[in-house]
Amino acid sequence: MSHVAYELGTQPACWERAAELAPEHRAVLPRPGERTAIVGCGTSYYMAQAAAVLREEAGQGETDAFPASEFPRHRRYDRVVALTRSGTTTEVLDLLAGLREAGVPTTAVIGDPATPVITLADALVVLDFADEQSVVQTRFATTALTLLRAHVGLHSPSVIADARAALAEPLPAELETRGQFTFLGRGWSVGLANEAALKMREAALAWAESYPAMEYRHGPISVSAPGTVTWSIGDAPEGLAEQVRGTGAQWVAGHLDPLAELVRVHRLAIAVAAHQGLDPDVPRNLTRSVILTTGEEAVR
Repeated sequence: MSHVAYELGTQPACWERAAELAPEHRAVLPRPGERTAIVGCGTSYYMAQAAAVLREEAGQGETDAFPASEFPRHRRYDRVVALTRSGTTTEVLDLLAGLREAGVPTTAVIGDPATPVITLADALVVLDFADEQSVVQTRFATTALTLLRAHVGLHSPSVIADARAALAEPLPAELETRGQFTFLGRGWSVGLANEAALKMREAALAWAESYPAMEYRHGPISVSAPGTVTWSIGDAPEGLAEQVRGTGAQWVAGHLDPLAELVRVHRLAIAVAAHQGLDPDVPRNLTRSVILTTGEEAVR
């Protein structure tokens, strides 16, 4: 069994633990009314997108999400939360250092506390039980999102039940033979759709795109055709399924909690990789963390 296959299978237990831990970290996570930014890189950025929408939906306050490299330093925030599995990513460390100089309170949600981030963030939430050996992120990212979701009161035991169902039920037939995928989301699940597409690219080298569901009809639907797959992460707009089927594409309707639906995509990425003879633990051109040095870049 690959590292990533093992790790994705442990997600329900990790989510349960994160939800239990959320009250202990209330003081260092965004408080109601605080103007907050959540930052990350790659997968962590897409979790930040989802978390930002959830916080606003919960009425907790204005919340933005940015890649760490694109954070608008001229804006003022009451708190910045950084999601970083490795604690070594250059863009995150540079941003935290700058925010400390500017006097902006920061919290880092991390997988490995024995890293440079501990000297730069004002507060830490350590999810070391969800850290991973694999390059491709699954459980750390979804566990960090569960922590933030529970913190704003939008997590429930039904999410864990759906995650277990996502691991147990068969995937739709013949998806592993497809090479082109489109993932759609609405609201907070737009970030999850973005992450779903990233997983398919990373682990399976598949052509994968993602869009807000209503935007899909404004052009991207033109790439849908027989042999392609369009997958809704969460509820789809009325009539969209029929339009997709009309292109000849295979439609997959999300029927679980959107975060659990992402677990199904994790499984699909491994299945497609296996069908192509790829090792998902050794994704092409990727490393576990991006560490920039003079004149060179180590890619994620």
